[in-house]
Amino acid sequence: MDLTLIIPAKEEEYSLPLVLDEIKEMNLNKIVVIAKDDQKTLNATKNYDCEVLYQTGKGYGNAIIEGIQKTKSTYVCIFYADGSTDPKYLKEMYDKIKTTQEDLIFCSRYEKGAGSDDDGFITKVGNFLFTLIGNIFFSLNITDILFTYIIAKKSSFDLMKLSSNNVDLCAEIPIKAKRLGLKYSTFPSHERKRFGGKKKLKAFRDGLKILYYMIKSF
Repeated sequence: MDLTLIIPAKEEEYSLPLVLDEIKEMNLNKIVVIAKDDQKTLNATKNYDCEVLYQTGKGYGNAIIEGIQKTKSTYVCIFYADGSTDPKYLKEMYDKIKTTQEDLIFCSRYEKGAGSDDDGFITKVGNFLFTLIGNIFFSLNITDILFTYIIAKKSSFDLMKLSSNNVDLCAEIPIKAKRLGLKYSTFPSHERKRFGGKKKLKAFRDGLKILYYMIKSF
């Protein structure tokens, strides 16, 4: 597959090897983005066929942006280091985006045949509200704005000139895709429980960042 997985990994020394084990037989490229001082996660990449990119900036969004910039393949997929994004969907997503010539495909946990083993009450409510805001005020027509399991053309990501260094990247991508007139659709996906480690998401703090991005984008 002419596809690169961007895997931002912060303190994921337990789950990352399990993720890399799952996808090691798949014909695709892998870029793991880590902080320079995260030695444990770096050690976890040893013995795996993946490229390690030391993040020069800070934040989840920045790690993804730096990974995309490094990519040489035609297609890019944002993939989680905690094991919650299931690789069984990758081939079907890749085939769909090539066949339809869409620019992006957004995975969704809230469509028929989808679901989540990791979504709590607070994040579920927050996701509903942010997705509603996105659909009403930006006409996004998506069902899961917080889930950044996304496959896209590298050229489409380049057009967006992404700049959000934190979780607000989840709002920036669909809003810019809509404003640029890019072609996209959704894809039902089941989110698994993370393999190990701690969640990095802070519901209130990160929710404010997403809301602020949406307000300033009006």
